[in-house]
Formats: sequence, C-alpha cells, structure tokens
Amino acid sequence: MANIAMLGSGFIGRFYADSLQGQRSRDKIVSIYSRREESAKKFADDYQVAHWTLDMEEAIARPEVGVVCVSLPNNLHETAVNLCCKHKKAVICTKPLGRNAQEAKRMLEAVEKAGIFHGYLEDLVYTPKFLKALQSVQDGALGRILWAKSRETHPGPHSEWFWDKEQAGGGCMLDLGCHCVEIGRSFIGKDIKPVEVMCWADTQVKPIDAEDHAIGLVKYENGAIGQFEVSWTFRGGLDLRDEVMGTEGTIWLNSFLRTGFDMFTTGKGADYVAEKAESNTGWLFPVGDELNELGYNHMFTDMFNAMEAGKAPRESFYDGYVVNAILDAAYKSAASKKWEPVELEIWRGQEGVTKAKTLQDYNDQYYLVKEEMTHFGAKKLILKDKTTGQIIEQTIS
Repeated sequence: MANIAMLGSGFIGRFYADSLQGQRSRDKIVSIYSRREESAKKFADDYQVAHWTLDMEEAIARPEVGVVCVSLPNNLHETAVNLCCKHKKAVICTKPLGRNAQEAKRMLEAVEKAGIFHGYLEDLVYTPKFLKALQSVQDGALGRILWAKSRETHPGPHSEWFWDKEQAGGGCMLDLGCHCVEIGRSFIGKDIKPVEVMCWADTQVKPIDAEDHAIGLVKYENGAIGQFEVSWTFRGGLDLRDEVMGTEGTIWLNSFLRTGFDMFTTGKGADYVAEKAESNTGWLFPVGDELNELGYNHMFTDMFNAMEAGKAPRESFYDGYVVNAILDAAYKSAASKKWEPVELEIWRGQEGVTKAKTLQDYNDQYYLVKEEMTHFGAKKLILKDKTTGQIIEQTIS
C-alpha cells in the first residue's frame, strides 16, 4: 500500500486520483496540495483525503506520505522534485518532465543523487492497444522497424497555464509531442540514439505566443524515422493514432476517436462524453473506460509494482530527459528550418549503431527487390543484378 501526496488538484490530478484509488484500490491519497483553497477543499472532499494544504512542502514532508505525485504546471515540476529530494520521498511526475532538457537533466541528477524512486508518468505508452502492439514489435512480428508515426490532436488544453509560454515552456509540441516522441522511441527502441530532428511549427489559429500546430521527423542512429503530428487547432475531439512499419509488417492504432462505441443524441440528458469532446449532441464517440484506454491504470500499476520490487519502472526521469532533448532539437529546427542535432549530455543506450543491411539475397547473382502473386496466378519477381545493378523481372507460372 502506498500513501500518496498529490500535488495539484486540477484536471490531470483528478484523472490520476480516479486511477490511483481505483484499480489497485489499496493505494491512498493522504494529502492534497493545491494553489487554490477552494480547489484543495473540493478535491479533499471528493476523494476523502484527510489533509489539504496550500503549502507544497507541508504536503510532501508529512510523515505518513511515502510517494509524491506531481500533477502541477510545468514550471513547478522542478521545485516539487527538489522538495521530494530534500525529504527523501519517492516521486512520480506528469509529462513533460521539464520545460526543456536542461531543466529535466537537473531533475534527473537530483533524484539520482538523492537515491529516491522516480517515475515519468507518460500514460500513452501504457494504453492496452500500445502495450499489445509493442509486444508484437519486440517479438519481431514487424521485422526491423523503419518508421513510427504518432499523432495527437485536439482543440486545446483545459487550464489557463498551458496557454502561457513561460509557464508551459512551449505550446502543443511540448504538451502533445512528448507523448508522440516517446511512443516513437518505444517502437524504434529506447536504446537507439536519436540523432537529429527536422520540424515545422506555427501559430495558425490561437492568439498565443507558442505554436498551436507542429509536425516533425526524428532520425535515429540505426536509420529509423520517428514522426509526430500535434495540434491544438484540430476540431472534432481528441484524435490519438499511431502507425509503425517494419520490414515484415505494419500496425495501425486508433485509440480514441474510433472506439467502437458510436452514439447519436439530440442532447437531451447530455453530459460528459469523453476527454476533449467538443459537443454532446449529434454523432458522438464515447469511451467506455477512459482511465484504462488512456493508460492510467497500467501506468500506476507499473509504477507501484516497480517501487515495491525495488526496481526502475518502464518510464523513469531518464526517459523524460531524453524526450525533452528531442523536443529541444525540434524547437531549434522549427526556427532554423534545418535538421538540428539532438544534444544528449546523458546517454545510456547503444553507441555507434549502423544502418542495417537492406539487401536481400535471391541467389548468387541477384538481390530480391520484390515478390508478388499476380491476378492471373503467376508469381512475379523483381530482381537486381549484384554485379551490374540491372533491374529485371521474372514471371514464374
């Protein structure tokens, strides 16, 4: 059983609380910190939390608290983490870890120096569909991974601080791109080094200083490409989609807009439908179990099981730091309009990985380019001569 101090009583804090006191059920939030008294009291009442406070350190330092869950605005993450280090409390922090890689690096070094458990709450790499897909990839069902694409788009976040570039550290690219980058990293291999990024970002609709739409490519040392598409300008709800392609297969994932649950309503008796849903009338796509479908249950199960076993979770502050470093390169690229290197002062994966061999032998004379069955029942081969480079085709009846 874990006694938890929750830092933050807003949208994500409540999602976390629903999961923490849901699936495992033996874990309990015993203290809630909020910046607003009304919000703190309401959270304490809704989740039967014995203690509430407007003092962050007071919530963390309480003797009954064993774990601190940070669900605060991005600019407060480092303060919260440093207090956890001071009081030797295990810490799990919402995404993104920092507003930039240097901030994330300081947090990583602080928790490791303090010797405390640290987990990075990246829920979208814990969704049931993603976990199933990742296992298939790791089992070799898709062969060598060539390309991984992740898309998250919606009409924009719920709280005012997201829209403030200083507090948030960026716009949709930091807010949503952190999910997409880690999904791509996971499919390609988290031990494969990201080397450079090409990115377009712009402010197309919202009256803000940060970007509200971005598309980027992340090149990895082994030749694989990660791709992200993010937007706060998408109309129609929350769109979560992933694709991964390898030499032996492809996986497509649609996690939210097409749930297999379609409903039409005039709006009578209308209520909450799903996260980021823009309407509660017309054709709607409700989500049967958001906590599960968005990965929260599996994420917290992994965090607390790892904590109890004395090992690292699937996602740690190190992962958060690597994601921040990739996104830093994306912001530089959006400004320079060029490929920008990923600057990783801390790298714990493979070094010097070369691009895998792409040539498949057909026989001593030819490489196999493609093999297919025709509509008239014959097998067609496209071959390349190893010596001359000539491309030929052969039809086998």
